[in-house]
Amino acid sequence: MRLSVSSLLLVAAGVAQAASSWSFDDASITITSKGSGSSKVTEKLNAKSSLGKALVFGSSDVAKITLTTKDNGKEKRPHQAFLLLQDVVSGLEAPFPLTVKESGKGSVQISHKDIPVQLLASGKPVRASLVIGSFGSAQGYKTPASAAEGLFELELHHDPNMPAPSTTKPERYAKKEEIHHIFRADPRSPPKIVSLVFVLAVAATVPVLFGAWLLLGANVDHLSKALTAAPISHAAFFGSILAMEGVFFLYYTSWNLFQMLPVAGVVGAVAVLSGSKALGEVQARRLAGER
Repeated sequence: MRLSVSSLLLVAAGVAQAASSWSFDDASITITSKGSGSSKVTEKLNAKSSLGKALVFGSSDVAKITLTTKDNGKEKRPHQAFLLLQDVVSGLEAPFPLTVKESGKGSVQISHKDIPVQLLASGKPVRASLVIGSFGSAQGYKTPASAAEGLFELELHHDPNMPAPSTTKPERYAKKEEIHHIFRADPRSPPKIVSLVFVLAVAATVPVLFGAWLLLGANVDHLSKALTAAPISHAAFFGSILAMEGVFFLYYTSWNLFQMLPVAGVVGAVAVLSGSKALGEVQARRLAGER
């Protein structure tokens, strides 16, 4: 990725044939060790030539660049001023904006963690250049191409106790490897032995139910009267109960939910309609004192 900050600033700076131009003076770079407060190195910077040597920049160091921006020799605040760090191999640039006062005095402070990992992983000194531009007719400033090493160079040193920075290849839109999906298995019924135990438990209560029914005085002799008064209702109601049990059995053994629900809905509707008439017939005999 190549940032075009310098190109945009030069276009915004004005016409190349303008009489006045931007530059800077009283520039210096100071590298200090973080925590100690003492400066390791201080070098003067020149707007027309390179420093001529690479400055060692350790993992705990802080670099501070100070300067005074000038428009046609007069101290003035530009619209934009950037320090650019560039990888000489890939051309990747990282901009660091300067804080500039109305008097033209500006500064920028860079620590090791502020530098992009792509520059840290390059393994070669990074080139620093300065870009100054503003609105109006004044021509913008950029470190001249004649300064092969830029304004200065930084030789980045890493902490030996920490892993060296590395970059991963960015993901691109391309053909991907085939993906094989493994879906979750369908729900399964419990083991048949478990179901058989519960079936036997329910079946064992049937004789008890009929015994309690007879003991409490069930009117078995009224069966012929009930079938005579409402044969369809009683038969449909009793049949719907057995049919619902059959639906549940089929759902347990082979049917899925979408097969079971429509049939259960029909059987339930028959049970409601026939049950209301069958129970109505039973209630009529109870009100007549026959039960």
